[in-house]
Amino acid sequence: MQLDFAARELTVKLVYYGPALSGKTTNLQALHQASDTESSGRLMTLETKDDRTLFFDLLPLTFKGTGGLSVRLKVFTVPGQVIHASTRRLVVQGADGVAFIADSQESETQHNAESFMDLKENLKANGLLLKQMPLIIQFNKRDLTDIRSDAEIAELAA
Repeated sequence: MQLDFAARELTVKLVYYGPALSGKTTNLQALHQASDTESSGRLMTLETKDDRTLFFDLLPLTFKGTGGLSVRLKVFTVPGQVIHASTRRLVVQGADGVAFIADSQESETQHNAESFMDLKENLKANGLLLKQMPLIIQFNKRDLTDIRSDAEIAELAA
């Protein structure tokens, strides 16, 4: 978190993390579409020709808080593909919170687990600990068939 007293602005970095094709960029696009034009900045994406995140996506959001304080939320996504490990480590640097976007399909269980372990390692490499990091786990793709049941997800989260 960065607090600029002179500008009366608090900046928070949130990182969407998860395996490839879990829906991180889709989540960011939905957040951008749901935001009003006053609070939402330009959605910046850099994708390959097959719509895969190449480096990262960024959505800046600004909200007016109490007492004239502005809150700037910078929401990043990381590329999920294995070959982009160093990029994920760089993007998670300085994160104030993480939203782990998991794929609900049973066939993606191993990818979810590997990506979560990768998150822990990348946080540690940046001097951050998962147990001290605000973390949300979102199970995505709930509308598909062959997904984990709500009970299984609750058990995993416990």
